Amino acid sequence: MRPSIPLAGLILLVACATCTSARPLPTPEPVPPHQSFTLPSVALQETRRINIYTPPGYGAAGSPRYPVLYMPDGGLQEDFPHIATTVDTAIRAGELRPLIVVGIENTERRRDMTGPTDIQSDREIAPRVGGSAAFRSFIRDELMPEVRRRYLVTDETGIIGESLAGLFIVETFFLQPKLFNTYIALSPSLWWNGEELERKAGERLKAQPDLHNVLYLSSADEENIVPVATRLAETLRTSAPAGLTWQYEPRPDLLHSTIYRAVSPQVLRKWFAPEATPSQP
Repeated sequence: MRPSIPLAGLILLVACATCTSARPLPTPEPVPPHQSFTLPSVALQETRRINIYTPPGYGAAGSPRYPVLYMPDGGLQEDFPHIATTVDTAIRAGELRPLIVVGIENTERRRDMTGPTDIQSDREIAPRVGGSAAFRSFIRDELMPEVRRRYLVTDETGIIGESLAGLFIVETFFLQPKLFNTYIALSPSLWWNGEELERKAGERLKAQPDLHNVLYLSSADEENIVPVATRLAETLRTSAPAGLTWQYEPRPDLLHSTIYRAVSPQVLRKWFAPEATPSQP
């Protein structure tokens, strides 16, 4: 005979059977009004989702054209909500020039954000790495023309990102510096490929004597980033062209996981301040 279950036990079983299904889903992070579209990419051989924030008053009669801030890690479940919120809040407060934010949602992040590497441990972070050239081609040849076609934009562009996205930004600065006016790299993963970007920084800077960009670098309390970032800053101090505006800001009070949200509001307000003169690459 099957043993009977006390009434209290039955109530507990029913409650437990329903508690999992009734558990609330995580609340999505608030994000200002925005648009999204998908863009088939020949360079990446896939379709990418793009999220767009436009400033207050965009599209009204007599609306001007706006600078564009591009951001990897730009999905709605990634960094787009807090960057769009930061930008929107600062614009409404008169602390930031109105601009458009273009968020690029990830598919294979570690593939897109990394360049080639000779280091075996680098290759083990993902099934595929070393795709930054294709990702840069997607931005330059496919995404930027599409943004120019769809939106009221000027020729002024910036890019912001953290960690591997910061690595991609620093790599882009050294390999194709005229792609963006302003480069903001937070805790960039400069350890990649035996710190190649730092090792070759001097010769690459000497090969670009006419730079007129902005380059901002920061690091948190990170043993694998701070030493190489410090050396890169020293190379910039001794070898940067006169027209390059750059800053390295160590933030040992922050962690790798907190630096993006902590630093981006003040950095964007500084480099895109209402009185700022756009840099001309």
